[in-house]
Amino acid sequence: MPEEKGKYKLKKLIKMLSKIKGRHTELVSVYVPAGYSLNEVTNQLRQEQGTADNIKSKPVRKNVTTALERIMRHIQLYKKNPDHGLAIFCGNISETDRIDIELWAIEPPEPVTVKLYWCDQRFVLDPLLDMIKEKDVYGIICLDKSEADVALLIGKKIESKAHFESIVPGKARAGGQSAARFSRVREGLLNDFMKKVAEAVNKVFEEYKVNGIILSGPGPIKDMFFKEAFIHTDVKNKIIGTVDTGYTGEPGLHETIARSEDLLKEADVTKEKKILQRFFDELPKPHGLVTYGLNEVMNALKAGSVEMLIVSEEIDAITGKTDFIEELEEEVKNYGTTIEIVSSDTREGFQFKELGGIGAILRYNI
Repeated sequence: MPEEKGKYKLKKLIKMLSKIKGRHTELVSVYVPAGYSLNEVTNQLRQEQGTADNIKSKPVRKNVTTALERIMRHIQLYKKNPDHGLAIFCGNISETDRIDIELWAIEPPEPVTVKLYWCDQRFVLDPLLDMIKEKDVYGIICLDKSEADVALLIGKKIESKAHFESIVPGKARAGGQSAARFSRVREGLLNDFMKKVAEAVNKVFEEYKVNGIILSGPGPIKDMFFKEAFIHTDVKNKIIGTVDTGYTGEPGLHETIARSEDLLKEADVTKEKKILQRFFDELPKPHGLVTYGLNEVMNALKAGSVEMLIVSEEIDAITGKTDFIEELEEEVKNYGTTIEIVSSDTREGFQFKELGGIGAILRYNI
């Protein structure tokens, strides 16, 4: 998943840059839109350099003009503007009187759409933050007569928005009540419960923009909820399918995703689950074509037996190494191995992280 690799690197850069605060307004952010002339950008920065000569504080003036000079020199390294444009950050990041001017540049995974030069105590990161926002957002309504959950699937993470438990009795009537009266009471309680759930559904899915909504649960209640006039038409039109589950509550939400592969076939969560499911299917086999653990995986990689290297996006924290994924990306080029970066937001991803955060699907056993 090349796009996932690009997003991982971008998240890492944003996290680092967001921690930096200049002592003065001397951190320079430059965004070059896709398709824009690098020569024009350089000319504009040269003009900004002339304007910076008017800064009253001599140290700040020197730091800003030096940062601009470094940015212009960096731009000269490119024969042409990259396909997605450029984002460049440069400035004095020292927290003492010692000068420490650093530069970072990135070709983002999505096209830069803004043209920007800005000098401040913080780097301008909003255009990059927009790129890492999860665009795969789905709604889930999982219910039966006993309980209901309304949730969002944001990328690979389930975010609960509402949970309800009902007092609707089972179909067996209490002693002393006629069957007809018991049926009316039960029907009334069920109707009230579904109205309450529908209020939350309407509120959540009119507030949040979703690609679609999946309606799930055991038994016929979900179908009744869909057919009757409980939810608003515009919300009902977002429902892309119904799924039978054995559970409600949190297990039901996870089961909904697992049983919605066709409905979510373009979503990142499905792609990630497929990769990890393949890994975990092989794991218990006596001669399963997988291995895990840093030493075991690296030995298998150097032996040329790794087909796919799987790495948790939290591997740096797990191993205590910096830029470890970047090192692995260089290493796998020697062996024709693909590398996949997975999150810990799914159950499978969390389990994989707990296993050490690095594993491999093998071509053959060694």
